[in-house]
Amino acid sequence: METQNSDLEQNLAKWWQFNQSCYDVLAKSMLQENPLQKALNEQNARDFATWINEVSKQPEVVYSKQFAWWQQQLKIMQAAWGQALGEDNAAVVEPESGDKRFAAEEWQANPWFNYIKQSYLLFGQSLLDAIRDTPGLDDKLKERLEFFARQSINSIAPSNFISTNPELLNLTIQSKGQNLLQGFELFKKDLEKGGDMLRISMTRDDAFSLGQDLATTPGRVIYQNHLFELIQYHALTEQVHKTPLLIVPPYVNKYYILDLKPSNSLVRFALEQGHSVFMVSWKNPDASMAEIGFEDYVVDGVIAALDAIEKQTGENEVNAVGYCIAGTLVTATMAYFAAKRSKARIKSATLLTTLLDFSQPGEIGVFINEPTIAALESYNLQNGVMNGHLLGLSFSMLRENSLYWNYYVNNYLKGQQPMDLDLLYWNGDSTNLTAACHNFMLRELYLNNRLVEPKGVSIRGTKIDLSKVKQPVYMLSTRDDHIALWQATFKGIQATAANTTFVLGESGHIAGVINPPTKGKYGYWCGPQVQGDANDWLAQAEHQSGSWWPHWASWLSAYQGDAVPARAAKSQENPGIYDAPGEYVKKSIS
Repeated sequence: METQNSDLEQNLAKWWQFNQSCYDVLAKSMLQENPLQKALNEQNARDFATWINEVSKQPEVVYSKQFAWWQQQLKIMQAAWGQALGEDNAAVVEPESGDKRFAAEEWQANPWFNYIKQSYLLFGQSLLDAIRDTPGLDDKLKERLEFFARQSINSIAPSNFISTNPELLNLTIQSKGQNLLQGFELFKKDLEKGGDMLRISMTRDDAFSLGQDLATTPGRVIYQNHLFELIQYHALTEQVHKTPLLIVPPYVNKYYILDLKPSNSLVRFALEQGHSVFMVSWKNPDASMAEIGFEDYVVDGVIAALDAIEKQTGENEVNAVGYCIAGTLVTATMAYFAAKRSKARIKSATLLTTLLDFSQPGEIGVFINEPTIAALESYNLQNGVMNGHLLGLSFSMLRENSLYWNYYVNNYLKGQQPMDLDLLYWNGDSTNLTAACHNFMLRELYLNNRLVEPKGVSIRGTKIDLSKVKQPVYMLSTRDDHIALWQATFKGIQATAANTTFVLGESGHIAGVINPPTKGKYGYWCGPQVQGDANDWLAQAEHQSGSWWPHWASWLSAYQGDAVPARAAKSQENPGIYDAPGEYVKKSIS
């Protein structure tokens, strides 16, 4: 026993010594104030001061809240004493549904840790309720206060610290502190690769190889310019539909989210349905591309891809798929053709989790205000790009417990290697955003909501109007999407004149889209005509089990054209450049 204790003490001392030196480096990097951090700090200070000022006007409300909190706290203390004496007491405060931080049995079985857990939960709920119930605050201010209060509350959760987490304490004693030493090695690696920020690994960097484990559907890069490579996939059927299918992924991430593995590849599914599938693979921009804007992604991106497809197949129309911001891009392209009074080269559009009206941006709205956007614009202009890792961290903090603190505890305190999951690998394989494009999105789309204004946005000098978009649209949104709220996507598509089939999938922004039929995991709702209020539509919609993919394939059949012989992605006349997945997708952020 003495030897075991000695090993534990030595490992803890070693861990603490290593920790101090490494955390010093981390603290210095975090203290280096950048324009964004400065703007957020100043905005938070103003918001907090406004809240305190409103609270001070209503002391009776404060006293009422404090009294209610103290009553609940006394109940938690009494329950803890009762549990210690062997009594069976029901919990006073329960975690929210889906909160997995306190799932271990020790949190319930041990009176002390049960008391810590419930006291913490009561504190968090009371603080957030106090913000929500404060009169005199506008909704956007409350949203910002709630968001940043939640970040603080979750950062001090007892589950994040060894001394207050019974699961971690038991693990540390049983392993003689080896979990902490292993976790520290993982922490060092993440700190070294992160540069000026801590990037917590969700998977191992070498867990997958593009073209071998992910993005494996055979194809050929048939066109390349300064913005993208165009992949034509090899047909899986002897005959294909006459109208090609062009998939445009978001330029915020890499395209292979739609072609992960054969079992969950939307690309392979479309090929199996007999489509000639083309995929845009965006270049990961660097500072030299700073001045490339949203309109360039329309003209030199989507329209250039249409030209290349026409040259390859002879077809001047496609059925287009746009995911997230790429759906916005595809819709802007259709509006651009309408404004130019040229042929509508997009026969139908499938928009996946796509915002057109940005008045309800979801939790990302906490960053949508003049001071923060001005700071982001300054950062972008200074660096030429918005760093993809910083952008990824911002999105992770929208779901901080599942996408940040969960990995912090598992990796650094439990000492566990992250799991090798394809979705998580893709999520960590970030891309930058050009300064001009990101600034346009922030100010003109999110802040000013110009896209839904008639002629509010110009593409290369041509003012566009979404109300002129008349092509049929299949719009998929997802119920739990925190990036593109489904109520906002429902509202946005009504700015067009499109005959829209609206489908609401279960789950969120990624899992609700990448939902292959073979998994049978999430269902969807489809229903009446798209008009009026989103919740009224949902009340009349019918729920269907299984993936939305077959439903989409059935809808698309009306626009796919006759059967023609399968088209070769590589021939003597059109040899292409090199095999998929191409080169642009392999470029990582340095």
